[in-house]
Amino acid sequence: MKSNNLNIFHWINLFIFCSFGFDKIRCAHTEYEDLGFYPQKEHSLMKPYQGTGMTIPNWDILGHTIVSNSFIRITPDQQSKHGGLWNKFPITFPYWETHIEFKISGHGKDLFGDGMAIWYVRHPMQLGKVFGSADFFWGLGLFLDTYANQNGAHSHSHPYISAMVNNATMGYDHDRDGTHTELAGCEAKLRTSEHDTYLAIRYHNDTLSVMTDVDGSGQWTECFVAPGVFLPTGLYLGVTAATGDLSDNHDIISIKTYRLETPIEIMSKLDQRAMIIPHAISSAHPRDHIKDDRSLMTGISWLRFIVYLILGLIFVIILGLVGYIFYQKRQEVSRKLIFLLYFFKLQIV
Repeated sequence: MKSNNLNIFHWINLFIFCSFGFDKIRCAHTEYEDLGFYPQKEHSLMKPYQGTGMTIPNWDILGHTIVSNSFIRITPDQQSKHGGLWNKFPITFPYWETHIEFKISGHGKDLFGDGMAIWYVRHPMQLGKVFGSADFFWGLGLFLDTYANQNGAHSHSHPYISAMVNNATMGYDHDRDGTHTELAGCEAKLRTSEHDTYLAIRYHNDTLSVMTDVDGSGQWTECFVAPGVFLPTGLYLGVTAATGDLSDNHDIISIKTYRLETPIEIMSKLDQRAMIIPHAISSAHPRDHIKDDRSLMTGISWLRFIVYLILGLIFVIILGLVGYIFYQKRQEVSRKLIFLLYFFKLQIV
């Protein structure tokens, strides 16, 4: 009887949310398995971002993050920027789902970066080198990497989504795009100026699932499903981003978090869930950690080399022209001087 009441409540929830447009992304993606869900306002963020000045209820910002009426810009399209948006309250329920509406865009045509990260970690509000947040984190990191740093052969193109589960024992290797600590991942054309992008993260029955809608079609596309992922309760949601030599706008439009239905036997052991050490049974297929060939250049290095080469050639050409003109002038003066000396000599004779 209790189960029937929960199902009725779930469908009432779904009807209200769809009818009044509270969550158009959940209602549009009908093929995504629909579990019992319960919206969590304290872990969500929607327009208008009510607050005073740069403050947002239930959320903290840091770094170069700015708040506007239409979006929260984690980083502007400028070099060497970093920022973050962090939920003030830990998630206390075992299974959850988060939908993030965002946009990554900028002036760069072929070269842009670096990307953004979505976090479920123990220590929020820490700036660092991993897409704007701290390395050696405790929990889950989902990385939306828009630029390939690795010089060697890659098994995928960018932009690329990858997940990493960490218990503060591993560092994220930015030079190799985290490929050696990756749980799972997929290619996704995240960068666009035409429409917003949607990402769904679901943690249910110790399985991590990620879905995307990158083309504005209103249909979810599976990125990956990774079973055997064990995450504790009591961690914090957050979004960070960073730029380096390359840059992009990294904008958050909305974050919607839901508590998913959880079996009674799991709910009765919440204290044990809080003590879980983050780890995952499955992982990406291991690859040898091969040292990069430093004779190879990344895209940005090639660009700089070509620019410097062109400038050098222009300088050499200009220097040559100046030298040639100077030589011609000197020869002309010498000829005139010889003529004058010869003329005066004739006059004397």
